[in-house]
Amino acid sequence: MLAKEVKEPFSDPNWIYEIKWDGYRAIAEVRSGKVRLYSRNGLSFEKKYAVIFETLQQLKGDMVIDGEIVVYNEKGMPDFQKLQHYDQNPEYPIVYQVFDLLYEKQEDLCKQPLMERKNRLKEILPTNELIQYCDHVEAQGKEFFRALVKKDMEGMMAKRKDSPYLPGQRTSGWLKVKNQQNEEVLIAGFTEAGGSREKFGALVMGIRKYGELIYVGNVGTGFDRQSLEELHEKMAPLVRKTSPFHEAPNKDKKITWLEPELVAQIKFTEWTKDGQMRHPVFKGLRMDLGKEDVKMDTLKLQKTPTKKAGKEGKKIKLPGHEVEFTNLNKVFWPDEGYTKGDVIDYYRKISPFILPYLKNRPESLKRNPNGLKDSGFFHKDIGDEVPEWIPSYTVYSESANKDVDYLVCNDTATLLYMANLGCIEINPWNSTTAHPDQPDYMVIDLDPSDKNTFDEVVETALVTKAILDSGGVESYCKTSGATGLHIYVPMGAKYTYEQVRSFAEIIALLVVNELPDLTTVERSLSKRKGRLYVDYLQNRRGQTLCSAYSLRPRPGATVSTPLLWREVKKGLSPQDFTMVTIHKRLEKHGDIFKKILGKSGINMAACLKKLEKAHPKNLHLMA
Repeated sequence: MLAKEVKEPFSDPNWIYEIKWDGYRAIAEVRSGKVRLYSRNGLSFEKKYAVIFETLQQLKGDMVIDGEIVVYNEKGMPDFQKLQHYDQNPEYPIVYQVFDLLYEKQEDLCKQPLMERKNRLKEILPTNELIQYCDHVEAQGKEFFRALVKKDMEGMMAKRKDSPYLPGQRTSGWLKVKNQQNEEVLIAGFTEAGGSREKFGALVMGIRKYGELIYVGNVGTGFDRQSLEELHEKMAPLVRKTSPFHEAPNKDKKITWLEPELVAQIKFTEWTKDGQMRHPVFKGLRMDLGKEDVKMDTLKLQKTPTKKAGKEGKKIKLPGHEVEFTNLNKVFWPDEGYTKGDVIDYYRKISPFILPYLKNRPESLKRNPNGLKDSGFFHKDIGDEVPEWIPSYTVYSESANKDVDYLVCNDTATLLYMANLGCIEINPWNSTTAHPDQPDYMVIDLDPSDKNTFDEVVETALVTKAILDSGGVESYCKTSGATGLHIYVPMGAKYTYEQVRSFAEIIALLVVNELPDLTTVERSLSKRKGRLYVDYLQNRRGQTLCSAYSLRPRPGATVSTPLLWREVKKGLSPQDFTMVTIHKRLEKHGDIFKKILGKSGINMAACLKKLEKAHPKNLHLMA
């Protein structure tokens, strides 16, 4: 039995409400000692989820039950990707959540009211860690849905108490209310791999509408190394020469077309006006569904007007200023479909968190007016090109032999003005206009070569932290949003750039001494010989790195994200931190990076003494 979708939760004493599980729907038959466990389309789950199958064999009596197989991740949340790869990660908890009884003691129960079936199910289902009765709440649907939203669950099932079980039918007796937008799509092709991504860049998605395949966007995020390899292997036999779409999408990147056989589950934020998924994230393949199950005529595409910044008109009034926006629908991330308007919307939402790291700091504008289609350019001297209300800071440039006017970003209006210029990433100085020659923090930039893995970046970061710890130096880590990690040390604007750079050089040399085969301080690419560059030269006046919470013009729309040190471990991936995921993270952790702006900073002399005591031989050789 299938459920229709409704937009809003409701409360009704004639209905019960269950969790909408993020797993595989499964029917179990126990008849005369023989057991079957299979999906909606008849696919056997007996080998893939053998532990559930073996437990079912212990059940006494004949019965047919309906439920969902769910795997829980380390946070205790249902995890669809962990479910897909359960055979390789059997340490994760797995549960068959059973919510209906269709047959028992040679009696067909499908015509019986739902509550009679559930009460009977609860009586006969034994208490078991692997097979559990899926409980419910009565009447209070709105309250239950609010609780599920707080836990970031997928959604809620609403079922009439008197509803019969109608196999294969989608009726109004069962309804689903989504917290997260999830849909199944057909994989119709893939784009070329780029950057550090292997196998392919993004999947081209389609859904059938009245027999014709309709393009609904590309998805380029949500993959790990394992899923990339598995998908590529499954897609290889399906390659075809021509597009399977009724109208082929007009894309700049080369597409390898596929027979639309594979079904993928996609998480996304909303449908755009032209019927494409906004901010799609790959969750996994739906091996329990066939291609015939993916039809647009069963979906209700919500083409409601978007409320994103700047989408309703050319000018937006912000506190104190009015900002004009242009080309909001211009695609910046071709694989993901993210637009310039999405960048502006991101910075509007993230402004309370990013602005403290920008206030009173000169900005080197890195502009990507064409998104990821080119490498962009730096724009430092704004002259009188910007509105009068945007402040600037003038610095004499010896190399240019002239004064250079740097933009200073102190408010949301300026931040969004920068985004409208095509500034995907935001690059402030390490010092403010109040003390331009004294940085607020020191930075160690761990910059890997093409031959380094991210696990090696993590290893280097942990060695760097251990060395800083030995000197009593407090440090904070963030992803670069690309391939590296940035380690920050608060300085409190007490030292000159030269002093901070020299201190950073000592730390970098100690790291290289610990990891001589993996790391180097050689700036020249030709001399690095495939080693990871421990860059201490970022600690110079005018030198910039992307700010915490800055977007990067990289696949997946990654964000330079502050990390807890306990998160810096093997398996960490910068692809996990994107413009889609960052907001939930901030709700959970808040701003964990703000101490780098502390006024006290380290006592460099005291830290050097501790470092000398901890590493006497190495510091002596440096001297």
